[in-house]
Parts: sequence; structure tokens; C-alpha cells
Amino acid sequence: MQHTAEDRQQQSQDQATLQITGMTCAACAARIEKGLGKLPGVQRAAVNFALETARVEYNGDQLSTEQLIAKVEQLGYHAVFQEEQADRESGKKQEIRHKQLQLLVSAVLSLPLLWAMVSHFSFTSWIYLPAFLMNPWVQLGLATPVQIMIGWQFYVGAYKALRSRSANMDVLVALGTSAAYLYSLFLTVQWAGSAETHHAPDLYYETSAILITLILLGKLFETLAKGRTSEAIKKLIGLQAKTALVLRGGQEVHVPVEAVQPGDIILVKPGEKIPVDGEVMEGTSAVDESMLTGESIPAEKQAGDAVIGATVNKNGSLTIRAARVGKETSLAQMIRIVEEAQGSKAPIQRIADVISGVFVPIVVGLAAAAFLLWYVWLAPGELASALEKAIAVLVIACPCALGLATPTSIMAGSGRAAELGVLFKGGEHLEAMQHVDTIVLDKTGTLTKGKPELTDIRLSSADEAGLLQLIGSAEKPSEHPLAEAIVAGIAKKGIELSAPEQFEAIPGYGIYAVVKGNDVHIGTRRLMHREAISFGEAEADIAQLESEGKTAMLVAVNRQLAGLVAVADAVKETSPNAVRQLQQMGMNVIMMTGDNKRTAEAIGRQVGIRTVLAEVLPEGKAAEVRRLQALGGKVAMVGDGINDAPALATADVGLAMGTGTDIAMEAADITLMRGDLTAIVDAVQMSRSTMANIKQNMFWALAYNTLGIPVAAAGLLAPWVAGAAMALSSVSVVLNALRLQRVKRGAS
Repeated sequence: MQHTAEDRQQQSQDQATLQITGMTCAACAARIEKGLGKLPGVQRAAVNFALETARVEYNGDQLSTEQLIAKVEQLGYHAVFQEEQADRESGKKQEIRHKQLQLLVSAVLSLPLLWAMVSHFSFTSWIYLPAFLMNPWVQLGLATPVQIMIGWQFYVGAYKALRSRSANMDVLVALGTSAAYLYSLFLTVQWAGSAETHHAPDLYYETSAILITLILLGKLFETLAKGRTSEAIKKLIGLQAKTALVLRGGQEVHVPVEAVQPGDIILVKPGEKIPVDGEVMEGTSAVDESMLTGESIPAEKQAGDAVIGATVNKNGSLTIRAARVGKETSLAQMIRIVEEAQGSKAPIQRIADVISGVFVPIVVGLAAAAFLLWYVWLAPGELASALEKAIAVLVIACPCALGLATPTSIMAGSGRAAELGVLFKGGEHLEAMQHVDTIVLDKTGTLTKGKPELTDIRLSSADEAGLLQLIGSAEKPSEHPLAEAIVAGIAKKGIELSAPEQFEAIPGYGIYAVVKGNDVHIGTRRLMHREAISFGEAEADIAQLESEGKTAMLVAVNRQLAGLVAVADAVKETSPNAVRQLQQMGMNVIMMTGDNKRTAEAIGRQVGIRTVLAEVLPEGKAAEVRRLQALGGKVAMVGDGINDAPALATADVGLAMGTGTDIAMEAADITLMRGDLTAIVDAVQMSRSTMANIKQNMFWALAYNTLGIPVAAAGLLAPWVAGAAMALSSVSVVLNALRLQRVKRGAS
């Protein structure tokens, strides 16, 4: 993921997302992408056939958004700025209703033609067939509305494609159905002008009508199935609170969540959703943050703690001050990242794009060759038979399945990953993660909790509670993180602390305080040496604690050694299991930290990491990543701090802990919303599963066309059977992609 100066320049360009209607296959998407890419000032254009969107990066000084829309319109499609999700959902429902109506009309008119065709077979001679259905004029009357009115969309699409010197699915459908319809029309007129009108000719009206009906059925199934691939976004949007109870002018007022402003004071009652991101001002409660972190145990919240919009307040009333609202909330950013990932392209899709771009002209050539082969050689002079083979080739070869192979898997995979708390920023990162063989983990906040905790108390006094009260009271005024850990640990034991009569922080040594008339010294060996306090009997304990990666502090009361306490940044409970799973997946797991070697190696032993890079300065982390890359590794860096940002940007894939800093998350390709490393296992698994799914889709789509074309050319497929197979191939690809929504957490 190395960012060059050119990349940074491109990232500063304007971006626009267009909603496009009128695309019928991957060739349409490729044509729009190519057309937009030729505009001056366009840096990159990515058209997603499955989502029906175009994401364009362009230079606003050279190009306006109106020109982007005009270009799409010129190519024969309709484009608007991407609407809000509610508008999109409404438009999608309207589109589905329109397709259902078209399908109903087409099916009602086509079924009598199918009835007439089926009754010709010897094994169906028992089926009653009204005589009037064999009349060519009746068949013409049934087929014409389907061909001209309902099938008009294919003619329009074909005309627009050919006008811009390209070809798409519409060209194949229009050619195939028109050939059957016009040939039947010719035979009908010829029959009407002949003397023997009591013998009806063999007509192919049912071929064109049933083909159009089946294609409409396939497109409807495809639209319904594609809608399911974006369920993740719908679920995320459904998590949002609709209203907030805000204090305004001393009154409690219910307002829409969109009307909440930063700084507003909001009341959240038990069982209610927290409407926006903010800070607790008053109250204590447990908040269910599982939608964001995946943690099933509610997080305790009190004054000063941050809360996140869409999480659920469980059992206490909270008063919060709004900090981030609207599109700035964590949930809104999650939705934006998922939408961008679903709309992006994985590099593997280039293969499908290249094939789709040349596929239609090749198919038209193969259909023409099949027609000539049958008409000239295999069945000389039998126009109807040769035409039937050509129509079957045209219809079965539509590259719809190939165009859907990649984007539907990306949509389903990135959506499921989001539900697991893994946010991929784009399809390229979803693909890149499968190649990673080296995982570099930062220590603090990644492997460990990032917050020191009191771990050991070894005191010589029998009155442990009294001594702990002296220690906690002495450390209470200190702002040092280790002192805060000691105070918090002692307070948890229910020991009441008081303010010392005297306090002095001694940088690099420790503290001195007077508590209830007692002189209390807490600190390092150097502090004891300075104060001439003997501590030889505690040396073995200090060495043992330090070998475990803990920071030990000696305690003296009235200039006599009273024991020691130890503080450590505790390892997250899930870290050892996550490291073991990554190693089982074939990963080389490395820990990199700025801590001293003894502490780093102690943490490494606890979590099962054999390779430890210690005492690495922040600026040296990126250099270490480059060194590992130079050795041939595909490196993923996992971190959570500002000092990790350069390494995250340098790695092939950067993963930021969602509990970390905004700068780290901005530099990373993947954000892990859960605060534990099992999310990395999920990221690797989702990448591998999604890429395997894409390859399955592409294989079957290509195999289907590769096998289907010669079978159709050999006359072994009736055109209507070819049409049904073509429709089902697209649906099967989408259904295969939907299997990704069932991937389990922590699967390996």
C-alpha cells in the first residue's frame, strides 16, 4: 500500500458517485468506464454493474459534475448523483414493481405460444390445443406486443451501444429475437398470400416471445438477489436512532436525530439508543456496543467516558454532550466505508472487463459462422434450421454472469466483513489480504490493552488494607499513567483513599508523600538508593516481575521497605488465541514495539510470538516493514497509534484497530472495529473466502459460455432452452456470492 506522490495528488482530487440506470450487462459498465476515463481531468473511473454506480475521481478545475453526467447520457444511459439510501431503496422498489409488471404481461402473452409449441411433440399429443392458437395471425398478435413493446428496451440499448461503436447484451438479445420474429413474420405474410392457407407454416414466434420472457425473469431474479448482497448497509442504517431527547431552553424536546447539533445536551433513558457520538456528562450505565465492537458484554460508562451513536443504553440514565453528529458519527463513517468498498473494483475484475469488452463481437461472429455452417453444409437450404442454431448461440452467450462474477462477491464479502467488525476500504484491499504471509503486530493497544493495570501487590505488613490505603493516597495526586493504574487498582478493592498532607513528584525516580503523618516513598531502585533505603531482600521479586514484562515499584513507609507493587499493560485475553490461529493459517507473526527488549520478549512469550522486534523508534517502524518486504514477504501491519501510521501506509496492507487513533485508521486499508486480534483472523478468512468465491464465479461463467456456445451451434439446444440457461447462469452467480453472508466468525 505504498503511497507515491502521484497517489497523494490523486487522493486530493474531487470525487463524485453517480447512480446509473440502463445498464444491461458488464459490457455496458465497461463502455461507461471507458467513456468517463477519456474525459480530460478524470483520474480514475470505476463503474460497478452490480451496484449500478460510477465512482469518479477527477480534477474539479478541468471538469464539472454536469459534464460527467452529460457524458453518461451521451453514451445512452441515465445518470444522477447518488441519492440518499432511502431514495435509492424507493427507486429500487419501483424498478422491481416495473419489472414484475413487464414480466406478467410478457408471460401472459407468451404462454399460449408455448402451449402451441409444446403440443407439437409426440409425447404431448394428449394436451388439448385450441385450433385458433395455430393461426399465424393469432400468434403474430400475441408475439408483437412482447417483441415491440416489452422488447423495445433491448432495441434502444442495442442502438445506443452500436451508435458508440460497441456491443452489449442488448445487441445479442435484439439480434436473436428479431431474427426469430421477422422470419416468422415473413412466413406469415407468405402464407397469407398463398392458396393453401389451411396448412400453417412452422413459425418461431414462441422463440422470440419466450426468450424475452425468460430474460425478464432472469433480470428480475438478478435484481432481487443483488438487493440481498447489500443487506449489510441496510442493517447498519437500521441501527441508527430516529430521534433524540435534547435539553433546549431548560425543556426536554424530542427532535429528529438529523437536527442534533454538536454541543447539544442529550438525555438517554434505559433501553434507548444513544443517538450520536458524544461524552457522558452525568450518570452511570452499561452500554451495549456489540454493533460496533462485537463484544457481547456491555461496557460500563460514567462521566468523562465516550459513547457511540446507535449503541444501546442498558440500565441507567445518561446525560451526554453531542460531539460528532450526522455524517461524522462512527456509524455514518462505517456505512461510508462499506459503500465505498462495495462500489470499488478488485484487480481480478480487470480480467472480466477485458473479456466482456470483446465478447459480444466475437459471439456475433460465431453465430454468423454457425448459421452459414448449417445453411451451406450441414442442412443446405434449410433457412429455419440454420437460423435457430444462430439464435441459440446469440442468446446463450450473453456475458451477464461474467460481469456479475466479481462485484456481487465483493458486495457480499465486504458486507459480511462489516457485520464481523472488519471494514475493508476497497475491493483491492480485500484481494490483497489473501496474499499476506507476514503479520506485524504493534504491542501497546494491539496485543495489549493499551492501559496499565495493577497486577501484583507484595507487602510485608500484616495490615495489607492499611498499607494499600497509604500507597493509594500517596499516588492519588500524581498524573503519571503508572500512578493512575495503582490508584484505580486499589480503589477497585473498595479501599477509601484520602488526600496526602504533602506530595512531591520526583521525575525519573517516583514520588514522596506524607499520608496521615507517615512518610511514603514509592518508586524505582534509584529512589531507594537516593534515600538510602535498603531493599536487597526484594531484588529477587523485582527481577522476576521484570522478566514477566511488568514495571515494579518499591514502597517504603517511614524509610523502611514495606514491599512492592507491579504494574503492566496487560495482554488482551483474546491475543494468544488470535496469534495461534494466524500461525495455523500459515502466517509469520512478528511483534514490533518501542519497549525494551526484556518487556517485549515477556509479552511475546505470553502470546506465543517467537519473533520480537524491540526498541524500534516510531520512524524506524516503516523501515522495518520495508526490510521485511525486501526479504520477499507480503506484509500486513497492525497498529493503533499515531506512531504506527507511517508503517501502516508502507505495508502491503495496513490494519488499524478501531479503538485507536483517527490518524492510524486514516492511514490503514482495513479498520478492525473490535478491539481484539481475532478480527485479523476474520479479515484474512473473509479475503480468502471472497477471492475463492470470485474465482468460482468466473470459472463457471466462462465454462458456461465456453461449453454452451458449441452445444448451441451443434443444434443441441433450442433457443428458448438457451435463454433459460442464460438467465439461470446470472442468478446462480449471484446466489453463489450470497453464500459469503454465511461465513462464520473465526472460521479457518
